[in-house]
Amino acid sequence: MRILLADHRTRVRFALRTLLARQPGLEIVGEARGVEDLIVQVAVTQPDLVLFDWDPGVEAVAHIPRVLRRICPGLVIIALSGRPEARHAALAAGADAFVSKVDPPERLLSAVLPVGQDAIEEPALV
Repeated sequence: MRILLADHRTRVRFALRTLLARQPGLEIVGEARGVEDLIVQVAVTQPDLVLFDWDPGVEAVAHIPRVLRRICPGLVIIALSGRPEARHAALAAGADAFVSKVDPPERLLSAVLPVGQDAIEEPALV
């Protein structure tokens, strides 16, 4: 499964990369620092999954899932935020899942790994 990491904090992207790189079948295909960079990276890398820093203070954030899926249909988006109250807004805007940045790493893995399993189990097109 191809994953794109999107967070404005370098250390958060590093932690995510470190955690996910240890999992078999997961490939980090890029990193984005902001919304514009995220849109470009999705177009270039065509990932299966985006881990996206959901900042409810950014007005345009609610439109991002729709924009990203226009570029990359079938894209799975997991919203990440240090603000647990952002969960409802992220899911209402179209994120497939929400993980709080204060949750243990196992919570993130439990959201990511089933997506990869679904991709593996899909029948090949002949």
